[in-house]
Amino acid sequence: MSEQTATATPSTPSAPAAPARTVAVVNAFVAEHGDPTRAVIQYIGNAGVRLTLVGSDGALGDVVVPDIATAEAVCAAVDGVQVSEWDRETVAATVIGPAHRRRMAGPRARK
Repeated sequence: MSEQTATATPSTPSAPAAPARTVAVVNAFVAEHGDPTRAVIQYIGNAGVRLTLVGSDGALGDVVVPDIATAEAVCAAVDGVQVSEWDRETVAATVIGPAHRRRMAGPRARK
């Protein structure tokens, strides 16, 4: 009988590394707005993927990354971030003040 040699396993593509600058921004958001911070990952077309952050105090923030794998890597790299959906609990956790509402409404609301 011949000895079996170790067979090479097919290489699997490795997950992209989380960009250090993006991780720093998300860490700062968590530090300022509390743990746990919810992160909703949303594909926004050619621009990439938006990572919308909802702090435990209800504050909103976002960062844009190139793809979903990078967004997931950022969430995994930051303690205190939990991936979420726009479900009832996440929407209820947001606190949107008057200034933010005016900014979202656009120029007509500022007249």
